[in-house]
Amino acid sequence: MTKISFLGLGAMGSRMAARLISAGHAVTVWNRSQDRTAPLAKAGARVAHSPRQAATGADFVFAMVRDDSASQSVWLDDGSGALAGLSPEAIGIDCSTLSLAHVRNLAEAFHRAGRAFLDAPLAGSRPQAEAGQLIFLAGGPAAVLAKVSPLLEIMGGAIHHAGDNGAGATVKLMVNALFGAQLAAFAELIGLAGKAGIDVEKAVDIIGATPVCSPAAKASASAMLSGVFAPAFPIDLVAKDFELITRSAEDLAAQVPVSVVTGNVYATGVAQGYGGDNITGIVQLFDGTK
Repeated sequence: MTKISFLGLGAMGSRMAARLISAGHAVTVWNRSQDRTAPLAKAGARVAHSPRQAATGADFVFAMVRDDSASQSVWLDDGSGALAGLSPEAIGIDCSTLSLAHVRNLAEAFHRAGRAFLDAPLAGSRPQAEAGQLIFLAGGPAAVLAKVSPLLEIMGGAIHHAGDNGAGATVKLMVNALFGAQLAAFAELIGLAGKAGIDVEKAVDIIGATPVCSPAAKASASAMLSGVFAPAFPIDLVAKDFELITRSAEDLAAQVPVSVVTGNVYATGVAQGYGGDNITGIVQLFDGTK
């Protein structure tokens, strides 16, 4: 039986860990807020009291946390970090959305410790996590990915090897930037259509039938018009991801002016109280629904 540890039990991590438990693996879980471990413990998981304790004896250790700071803490904190608990044969996998600089530093820390590491962020949200249909974007040695893939297949419907460590993280930021930019543009154009006094729903349907509209943008525009913004990808996380994109670009001396402007739109959404709404709720900045 494969021994797996899972660090971080937020909306995504809890669902991913549940898939691994349901597949019959021996799963140990850890979360900063211990109350989040209760449902998984009831399902059969063992609960650890620190990332290092969770990692000790595990074959694979997954992390799914909010940002660079949380990732740094769970893997590298003195005395409690998971890396110090990993056996020589174990593999660490970080599925979080992180900056390129942090992922490269993390990979280097694993390399110095003689441990294998994979950055494997994902595309998809809560429904895909529950259904095991996430898309993994992996960065790291092909041989390491081959060992981890059977577990990723339990949680996902597709696995893409993007390249060496950091490649998965970079492609993930590209995915989120493209998605966020499309939705911000569609949201402001819905506002424009409303100000013009035309039939907004008809306008959205027409645009959705043209080649310029992606399936994701079409579905999201329909959700914007419905006015139901239950969080799957909350605006505060979208804003956080754009901060990671611009920070990574600065480190690389890359120009990302569209991402900078788009990030400001989502930051404004957070400032105006929409941070807990789904990304489609960004339309509220432009259509005056609140």
